[in-house]
Formats: sequence, structure tokens, C-alpha cells
Amino acid sequence: MKMMESLISHVSAAALCAFLVMSPASAAVTATDDTGAEVTLRSSASRIVSLSPHITELLFAAGAGARIIGTVDYSDYPPPAKRIARVGGYTQLDLETIVALKPDLVIAWESGNPPAAVAKLRALGIPVFINQPDRILDVARSIEQFGRLAGTSQVADPAAAEFRARYQKLARYANRPKLRVFYEIWKEPLMTINGKQIISDAIRLCGGENVFADLPVLAPKVTVESVLAANPEVIVASGMGESRPEWLDEWRRWPQLAAVARDNLYFVPPELIQRHTPRVLDGTERLCEDLEKARVKR
Repeated sequence: MKMMESLISHVSAAALCAFLVMSPASAAVTATDDTGAEVTLRSSASRIVSLSPHITELLFAAGAGARIIGTVDYSDYPPPAKRIARVGGYTQLDLETIVALKPDLVIAWESGNPPAAVAKLRALGIPVFINQPDRILDVARSIEQFGRLAGTSQVADPAAAEFRARYQKLARYANRPKLRVFYEIWKEPLMTINGKQIISDAIRLCGGENVFADLPVLAPKVTVESVLAANPEVIVASGMGESRPEWLDEWRRWPQLAAVARDNLYFVPPELIQRHTPRVLDGTERLCEDLEKARVKR
């Protein structure tokens, strides 16, 4: 503030305007979020609160990790993210803690954060940018958006370009013979994903067809009977950790399933395919390789 007062007293208004236009720290920043809303900041965000683990990871990918002052539980990648202050879970936000951190930008997850909590933050005058990457290539767009908001485009833009280049290398699988795939998120309740979820986009990129793509809910509950009726050629499970869930092999109780008869029961670690981050390509590459193994068994 003292520096600005000194400038005002010693330079002309015209010179000051020129200074503000040229200074990256003072230039206003505008970006359109994934709901189509335009978000304008007085200057590049330097105090960011992330309301989702995937948003935290994307911010680091965009070169803005050091600008995150608060995030939610399970924001554990990259390792420095573990040291960031917590503001609750993504479905149960601690609004008082968020406000106390005095953020100049909050980045929210449209399908994960409570709309009422996001509305309260906006009502308090805090800029909120909504993120919702439903497709793999949306990850690259998100990295660019975050880089623009944080003033780190020199890192974000090359990272996004590298992501797109790697995606194109995997696109060769899309025209391979189609395989019917059941993706199992969890056993009890038995849950899967529909065609709008990013995992389903990975299945399509690998030349697969999600047998439950037409269901209206992003993560619907299904029955064993419905899986048997769909008769997938491949079953892919995630679970909660880095180890293959033991319940994946419980499908062997139904040898009439094509996936069981051909031994096409595969595991992809959830952090590599369930988060909307650059690592989704690691999980997709692994999935594509598994589907190639399944094609050989036809």
C-alpha cells in the first residue's frame, strides 16, 4: 500500500495506468469456468483454496502448488500436498476455516462440493471457479485454466500440450475391435460408472464399451443379476488402494460370464484412473494394455 501511495504521488495518472497494464501482478485475470460463468480476479491468484483432491493435483501440474493455502482431505498427491492446511472433506466443507484463510480464489468441484456451501462462499465475496472435467482431454483444459488464474501459464501451457500429445498416442486403441466392459468401483454396494464419467471416456479411448453407459447416475448402484445379464467380456475393478481387491476374483463364482471364462479380470489402481488429473493417462494406458490382452483371448 505504501509503495502504491508513493507511486501515485510521484508519477502522472497516465504513467501509472501504463504501469498497471504491464505489471503481471496487477493485471486483472478473467477465465470462464466449466459452468460457463466468467470469473474475474483483480490479479493472478496467490492464495488459492482447492475443494477437491483432483483440483489440488491439477494446480500443482499447472505450476501453482505453492499458491494453495487450503485443501480438502485425501489431497495426497504430489507429496507436498500432504502439508497443506485442511478445510474439511469435499462433501463437508469447513466454511469458517476457508474464510479465515482469506483466499483470493476458491476452486470448487461441481459434482462433488455441496452447492449451498459454494453459494455461501460467493455470497461472502470470495471468487469461486467451478471445475468439472468430464472427459480426459478436459484435464488439459483445466491445467491451462488454472495456470491462467494463478499466473503460471509458462508452466501450465507446456504441461497441457504434453498431456494432449500423450493422449494422441493412446488414441490408436480407439479403433481396435470393441470389447464390452464392466467397471466395478465397489462391491457393497455394487457400484459402477455411467457413460458421462471420465473412466468411461478412458474405456472408449481403449476401444471398450461400458455396459452400463446408459444409466442416468454418474456412479450408479447395480445388481449382480444386471451384470450377469450384460455379460461383459472384461471386468475391471479399482477399490481403495494400490492392491488388487480380493472381491474382484469373487466373480469366478459365475463361470458363465465371458469375462470369467476368458480370465479377463483386471485391476487398475483408483488413483490412476478415478481422479481427473494427469495421472489418468497412466491408468488409461494400463487399461488399454489390459483390453489388448483380452482381445487376444477371443
